[in-house]
Parts: sequence; C-alpha cells; structure tokens
Amino acid sequence: MFAFFESMLRPTAVEPEPPAPPGLDTPAALARFYWHFVRQARGLIAALFCAGLLVAALDTLVPVFIGRVVGLLAHHEPAALLREAWPTFAMMAAVLLLARPGAVVLQALISNQALAAGMANLIRWQSHWHVVRQSWTFFQNDFAGRVANRVMQTGPALRESIVNAIGAVWYILVYGSTAVALLLRTDWRLALPMLAWFAAYVALLRYFVPRLRERSRALSEIRSGLTGRIVDSYTNILTVKLFARARDEDAFVRDAVDEHTVAFQAQQRVITRFAASLVSMNACLVTGTGAAALWQWSAGRIGVGAVAMALPLAHQIAQMSGWVAQNVTAIFENVGIVQDGMRSIAVPRQMGDPPGAVPLRVARGAIRFERVRFGYGTARGVLHDVSLDVAAGERVGLVGASGAGKSTLVNLLLRFYAPEGGRILIDGQDIARVAQESLRRQIAVVTQDTSLLHRSIADNIRYGRPEADDAEVVAAARQAEALDFIDGLEDWAGRRGYAAHVGERGVKLSGGQRQRVAIARVILKDAPILILDEATSALDSEVEAAIQDQLERLMRGRTVIAIAHRLSTIARMDRLVVLDHGRVVEQGSHAALLAADGAYARLWRRQSGGFMAEAVA
Repeated sequence: MFAFFESMLRPTAVEPEPPAPPGLDTPAALARFYWHFVRQARGLIAALFCAGLLVAALDTLVPVFIGRVVGLLAHHEPAALLREAWPTFAMMAAVLLLARPGAVVLQALISNQALAAGMANLIRWQSHWHVVRQSWTFFQNDFAGRVANRVMQTGPALRESIVNAIGAVWYILVYGSTAVALLLRTDWRLALPMLAWFAAYVALLRYFVPRLRERSRALSEIRSGLTGRIVDSYTNILTVKLFARARDEDAFVRDAVDEHTVAFQAQQRVITRFAASLVSMNACLVTGTGAAALWQWSAGRIGVGAVAMALPLAHQIAQMSGWVAQNVTAIFENVGIVQDGMRSIAVPRQMGDPPGAVPLRVARGAIRFERVRFGYGTARGVLHDVSLDVAAGERVGLVGASGAGKSTLVNLLLRFYAPEGGRILIDGQDIARVAQESLRRQIAVVTQDTSLLHRSIADNIRYGRPEADDAEVVAAARQAEALDFIDGLEDWAGRRGYAAHVGERGVKLSGGQRQRVAIARVILKDAPILILDEATSALDSEVEAAIQDQLERLMRGRTVIAIAHRLSTIARMDRLVVLDHGRVVEQGSHAALLAADGAYARLWRRQSGGFMAEAVA
C-alpha cells in the first residue's frame, strides 16, 4: 500500500519547464507560480481535497452522536435501551471505528506518502533544473548559499501551504456551516453566538492575515540573506584565516542575525496578538452557546439532547479555530518562504537560447570577431569595435595589461555575455543563434582559477567526456603530468588514487595539482577549439616545462586562443594580438612585434627581457 501511494508522483520523471512568471511581487505571479507545480500533481491534490471533505464531515457527526446518545438515555428505560436502539448504536460504532479511521488513513497516505516527498522534491528538482541554466551573471550577483537555500526551502513550503490550506478550508466550510445548520434546525437562538463568532473570526482574519503575510515574506528574505552570509564565510574560510578576520566575519554575520531576530520578533508579536484575540473570542463562543442552550432548555423549547449537542459543537469549533489559526499562520509563513524563493527560481532565464537555436557545427574551427563592442553596461566600455580573425588551426596569443579586455573577449566567445555591438562567428555561424551548450561543447577551456567538483579525481577528469572509460582517464592524466601525485592520494574516507575525493572546489589539492587535473579534463574533452587562460600560472617551473610539451601536442590541429601575463609562455604562438584599452593595437609574431618596438616590446622589456629571451630560445 505504501509503495502504491509513493509511486504516484515521481519528482524527476518529466522534463521540467521554467517556472518564471513576470512580476515577482504580484498576487497573480504568486498564483501562477503555485499553479505551475500544483497542476503537475492536480489529481493527488483533488484526492486530498476529497479526503479532507470526508474527514471534516465525519468529525461533524461526533457532537451529533453525543446529543443523540444523551437523548436516547433520557427517553429509554435502561432495560429497553439496547434492544430498541441497537441499530443507531451500531451505525455510530461503524462511523467511529471504521469510516472515520479509514478517511484519516486515506488522508495521511495521500499527504505523507504521495505528496510529502514527491511534491517537495519535484519542486526542488525543477527549480534546480531552471536555476542551474541561468547565466553566469546571475550567480555573480547573488550568494550561492542564498540561492541554494531558496531552492531547498521552496518545495516543502509550497507543499505545506497547500496541504494546510486544504485542511483549513474544509474545516471552516464543512464543519462550521454544518454546525450552524444543526443549531438553526434545533433552535435559531442557539446559532446566534456562533454566527456572531464567525463574523468576528472573518474580521480577525482580514486584519491579521495581510500583516502575517508581509512579515513572513520579509522574515524569509532576511533568513536567506543570513544563510548566504554564513555560507560565504565558510566557502572562503581559507581567506578568513589567512587574514585573521574571524572577528570581522562575526560582525558580518552578527548584523544579519540581529536583523533576523528583529524581523522574527515582529512576526511573533502579530501571532501572539492573533492568538490572544482568538482565545477571547472562543471563550465568548463557548460561554454564549452554553448560556443560550440553558436558557432555551429552561424555557422548555429544547431537550437535554440538544444541549448535549450544542456544547460539544461550540467547544469543538473553538478548538478547531485554534488549529485553523495555527494553520493560517503556517500557511503564510510558508507563502513568505515561497515568495522569497521566487526571487531566485521564478526569474526569466538570462542569456537563454534564442527561439529556433540550432546546434553549432564545427568543421574547421575558424573564429571571427566583427566590430565587437562590450562594456558590462557601462558608458566607458571595455571593448571598442574589436575585429579579429583567427584561422582554423591557428594559435593566437592575447597580450595586454590587466583590464585591456583579454578575458572579456574570451567570455564573449563562450557566450557568458552577449556583445553590445557586432557579432562573433565560428565557421561562419553566428554564435548568438546557436544553442549555448553545443557552443561550449566545441570549446575546451583551462582557466587560471581552477575549480574542481567535490567528487573523485576520476569524476573530475571524466567531466570532460562522461562516456570515457578508465583507460582514457588514466591516459589523459598521464599527458597532464598528473600521475605522480594521483597515485599517492588518499582522502578522509580511505579512498585512494582516482577514487579519492578532492574536497569543495578541490581544496585538498595544491594549486598546481588542481591545474593538472583541469588540463587532463580538457585533454579528455578533445574539443576543436582550445582556450588557455593563464593555464600554467599555478605550476612550478619544472612541472610547467613538462606540461608545455603536452600542451604543444594538445594544440596541434586545434584553433587556440591563449592568455598569459608571462609573455614567455605564449611567445611561441603563431600570432600575438596586443590589446590596449579594449582595442587591437598590434598583431604579429613575437619577433616581428619586438622589431616594431611598440606596445608589445615595452611589455616584454618590463618582464626582464634577458630571462624571457633565454626561455624562448
């Protein structure tokens, strides 16, 4: 039985669609966000709705049964009670022993087995699927911890708000309306305290619910910011310790903790005022209903059975209202979490593929930059009308001072950003019109700031080509001069060699070791276009000399764009392109540029020309 209900909703079974309604702070956007996920489990939600209706209706019968039993006791002799009234008692027993437990179990199976894990993880999975496809800029502008916190919390919050809302709605509508109808049928005066209570309850909700919603949303946003700050400190713990800044990190986090405390206290004040008002109203309801029942009984208008029904009805509504109030509080706490989560999840994808995007087909690997302009949205700009042709199989080095635009040019080629003017073509295909994943599959990159996944050495190397076998992984590591340290690795769990895990961002390895694993990953990827962005900057001279030979072999037959501040590492390129303030000012071979005695020659002389010359020779 459990397995049947648990199999009704598979979180990762369908290809997700982006949940990205426009206008994050509007009720319509919130409703669309909810419906995006609810419609994927609408059958289960409808079943939960029906089960809730059944439970609420059966609960309403309990005070009726109490009144009926008291009435039977008042009108039957003890000896004749069971003989004359056994069918009534049998029906009551069947409802209490079979029907109500069955309805509650059904409600629990739908809520706990089908929806609890299934719907929460469906939302988490689809939210992650959407967020991970956001642009690089999206992640640069936020805390990774806050984004992850929103993805993790939004699923359970959305599910809980729906489940709580279904329960609260049915108890208010079914139980409340049935109770009023029963009292009106017995004597209209008995229903007056309950009608007055319902009017006050509606007014109470209208006053407190908007305040609860707003404070819950603010609290959730502040909590996400606090999580982001804590994760930021942990992620950069080495920097914190190197600069002995633990106390400053305390202050950084303390400010967020204090802000969260104030917001949490503000929310709790509203909840306490709500609870105090409700308790007073409930006391008035029970007292008023009891007084009305005794008054009507004293006047002979109702029997003792009606009194026995009215008092439990009033008491149960008072108890139910407290439960509903807790549900309403939980609903809007969860709605606040969902609204905060929408700030990361329900965001239209930046730099998405254009409609009709086609896969990039690379036959030769020729690259053309046509009058490319870009400036990260600033008026000053970074690149100014850069035109550059890189022939298929040509090795080009980009040279220039920091801020000249070298890395920006590479980031535009990878389509991390879109040019503000001009276009970029590969084999005559405008990269703005191709699928980005197909573009990046054709380009292998080794960066200066190498970041590895918190997985095994083999997994990190195989990231370049997931279908590669173990022999190919070892061959790539050998070419990257990484065998000497991989064989000796052992992690905290006793895993050795290629099975050893490297820690978050590869912290268990030295900079040079991380760089060699990254180079092995690129070797295995075997892409036709190769980008080297300070690829050997983290290596010592002996290892760099060994790897240079492997890089030479790796570059053969590929189109290569290399960036290096140490000019000796790229002096042997076919052509060097010198950038200055976002413009191409010189290009040519190393020897030709030295002979021209221009910008490149000045850079060369600054870097101890005698030593560099020997290295190149």
